[in-house]
Amino acid sequence: MPTVTLANSKQYEATPGTSLLDAALSAGLVLEHSCKTGRCSSCKARVVSGRTERLRPEEVLGAIDVEQGWILTCARAAVDDVALDIEDLGDLADYPARTWPARIQQIERVLDDVVKVTLRLPPTAKLRYLPGQYINVLGPDGLKRAYSIANAAPGPTGPVELHIRAVQGGAMSAYWFGRAQVNDLVRLHGPLGTFFLRDAAGEQVVFLATGTGIAPVKAMLEQLTATPEQQRPASITVYWGCRHPQEHYWVPNDEGLPVRFVPVASRPQEDWTGARGHVQNVFMADAPDLSRTWVYACGSNDMIESAQRQLLAAGLPARRFHSDAFVVSG
Repeated sequence: MPTVTLANSKQYEATPGTSLLDAALSAGLVLEHSCKTGRCSSCKARVVSGRTERLRPEEVLGAIDVEQGWILTCARAAVDDVALDIEDLGDLADYPARTWPARIQQIERVLDDVVKVTLRLPPTAKLRYLPGQYINVLGPDGLKRAYSIANAAPGPTGPVELHIRAVQGGAMSAYWFGRAQVNDLVRLHGPLGTFFLRDAAGEQVVFLATGTGIAPVKAMLEQLTATPEQQRPASITVYWGCRHPQEHYWVPNDEGLPVRFVPVASRPQEDWTGARGHVQNVFMADAPDLSRTWVYACGSNDMIESAQRQLLAAGLPARRFHSDAFVVSG
């Protein structure tokens, strides 16, 4: 059976025909991942040695990625012994996914196509997660959708805050924007994903978000607010891209945090005096010092792919770029 070796020298066996990611999870090791379907780039890793075979399409990899040895661990299996230039995420071992009942506490329409939903859990629940992670909501008629948690855990029973954008023709969107009522019962499964803050004390942290990708950023900022000052980053910058300025439905609360907020609009009115274009391009135009920077990107996969490509080419170490791509489903 092939053996997979990680950059921190940890090893696990990979059954032929089983994805590198699933084999790691079965061995009790957590690798970077999100959708597990080959449609996002969260599990992207570089093969140092060994052969792999494709189990499913790797939709987000370009020709240059393939030439440089990048794969998606959710979409590849080991053919023989393989070495990967990634490490496992030991921090997640204490946050196992479970299924929880929850009731809708509040639904607030913050934009025509975005609602903020708060969910309360029963007093016996002990939901624990790292800010930045997501949950699956199991709704009516067997519907299941993934949403990033928009608040740092205030207590074992919640509330859990979600920011949900309407998807044209989406079955779950029809529920949230038409039929959902306060006290409705849903189920949550999580926490899931590997998008969370790493230790960056004394360094620079940059968040890149598009649309409701601001939700996990909000949770991470709340986490940093509660972090002792000596353990915080030296600076925090949030670039949030939307089509129009009025779609920035939330403003970071920078009380006690050195937050620089840069709202970006890709289709602003002529009198808009703020940043224009795409968040990753606005960030790069600011000529950042990448030697002491950690980047967290959440939102559209196009933004994440473009940001990662530009930043790595400019010298950002791959292990300082973390992302969670939103794969559209209604």
